[in-house]
Amino acid sequence: MAEQFDVVVIGAGPAGYHAAIRAAQLGLKTACIDAALGKDGKPALGGTCLRVGCIPSKALLDSSRQYWNMGHIFGDHGISFKDAKMDVEKMVGRKDAIVKQFTGGIAQLFKANKVAAYYGFGQLQAGNVVKVKQHDGSEVELKGTNVIIAAGSDSIELPFAKFDGETIVDNVGALDFTEVPGRLAVIGAGVIGLELGSVWKRLGAEVTILEAMPEFLAAADAEVAKVAAREFKKQGLDIRLGAKVSKTEVTGKGKKKEVVVTYTDGEGEKTLTVDKLLVAVGRRAATQGLLAEGTGVQVNERGQIVVDDHCHTGVDGVWAVGDCVRGPMLAHKGFEEGIAVAELIAGLPGHVNFDTIPWVIYTEPELAWVGKTEAQLKAEGIPYKAGSFPFAANGRAVAMVEPAGFVKVLAHAETDRVLGMHLVGANVSELVHEGVLTMEFSGSADDLARICHAHPSLSEVIHDAAMAVGKRAIHKAN
Repeated sequence: MAEQFDVVVIGAGPAGYHAAIRAAQLGLKTACIDAALGKDGKPALGGTCLRVGCIPSKALLDSSRQYWNMGHIFGDHGISFKDAKMDVEKMVGRKDAIVKQFTGGIAQLFKANKVAAYYGFGQLQAGNVVKVKQHDGSEVELKGTNVIIAAGSDSIELPFAKFDGETIVDNVGALDFTEVPGRLAVIGAGVIGLELGSVWKRLGAEVTILEAMPEFLAAADAEVAKVAAREFKKQGLDIRLGAKVSKTEVTGKGKKKEVVVTYTDGEGEKTLTVDKLLVAVGRRAATQGLLAEGTGVQVNERGQIVVDDHCHTGVDGVWAVGDCVRGPMLAHKGFEEGIAVAELIAGLPGHVNFDTIPWVIYTEPELAWVGKTEAQLKAEGIPYKAGSFPFAANGRAVAMVEPAGFVKVLAHAETDRVLGMHLVGANVSELVHEGVLTMEFSGSADDLARICHAHPSLSEVIHDAAMAVGKRAIHKAN
C-alpha cells in the first residue's frame, strides 16, 4: 500500500528541493524523489544545476580566470612570475569537491526539515500516486494529496553529433576533460557554449564556436552583445555566426581521435577538424517516461508539462515547476516557482514575477540583464528613454584593470518607471539585482539616481546610468 504524504516532489533539482523544503517548513508531510547519482555512484541531490551545471561550471570559470589573469592582467599590477602551469586534474578535483559539498548539504537540509528522500526514478500514476523504481531494483509507491513535478531538463542531442562522452560531449563531458584540448569546437553560442568555451580557451585551447543564428546573443540588448563580441574576440574566441552544422565524423583512435565538423555559412560548405566537440544547442524538458497513462497531465509539442500561471496542471493536486514547464530554464526561476507552489498548497499567496527574473552569462566580461531590451520596447510601441554609463569612466573598474563594458537603464518616457537594465562588465552578475529590486518595487530611474552609492564602487556605474536617463550624469557629457 502506498505511503501517504501531503506533498510528493518528483526531482530534487533547484525547483524540486526548494519546493520540498518549503512545504516541510509549512508543516506538510513531504517526500522528494531523485534519480541522480554522483561520480562515486551514490545519490547526489541538486539536479543538473548543482551536479553538472551552474556550480561546477562556475568553479572552472573561476579557476581558469585566475590562470588567465596571471598572463593578461597581473603584469599591469606589477606582479611577475615564471612558468605558470595549470594542473587540470587538480582543477577538476576541486570542482568535484565543491559539488560533493553542496549535494551533501541538500541531503542534510532534507534531514533537518524532515523531508523523506527516495532515490530512484519516479513516475506519476493516475490518482496522484508516484511509483518509484529505486536504484536497488525495488519499487515503492507514494501517494500525495499534492504532487509537484520538478523533473528538470536534459541536453539536446543532435542526430548527426551523438554524444560519446569522450570526443563529442555535452556540458557534462566538457566539465570533465582530463587535459586541455588542443582544438575545441562548440556548436551553439549560448550560455553553456560561451562559458565552457571560455574556460578551455583561457587554459590554452584553440576554441571555435559555431552559431547557426546570424546574430550574436539575440536575446540580449544589441549594444551589450556588441561589446561582449568585441571582448571575446580580443580573448581569441573564434565565433562564427550563420554557421549551420550538418555532419560530424570521428576519425582516428585513442589519443589521436579527431572530429571533422561539416558546416555551411554564407560562403558555402566548410569543414573544421578538432580534438573535442561540445554540443551546446540548448536543453529540453526531461519528461520522457515521467507520466503513466491516465494521469490527465498534458504535455506540449516541446515535451513541456502544460501549466497555468500558478504552475497548476489542471489535474487536481498536480503541479509542475522548473525546467520541465514554460519559461526560462534558469535555476533561480525554478527556486521561486518551487517555493510559490509550496506556499499555494499551504493556502498562502504564491507568485513568480517573470518580468523581474535576471539573466546572467558568467564569461569575462560578465553579461546580465533584467526586463525589456530596446528592441522589445520598440516592437511593442512603448515610449522609453535610456541612460548608459561606461565602466571605463569608473574609478574602481579602472583600478581593477577591468574597464570593459557599461550599464544601460531603460525607463518609461512618461512615468520614468524602470523597464529594463542591461549590463556588461566586471561583476555585473551581482550588480543586476539593483535593477531587479527597483523593478520589483515599481521604482523609477530617478529613484535609482537619488540613492547614494558608495565611492569608489562598481555599483556607481548604475547610479551614473540612472542619472543619464534624466540627462544629468556628472561624469560624462549628456
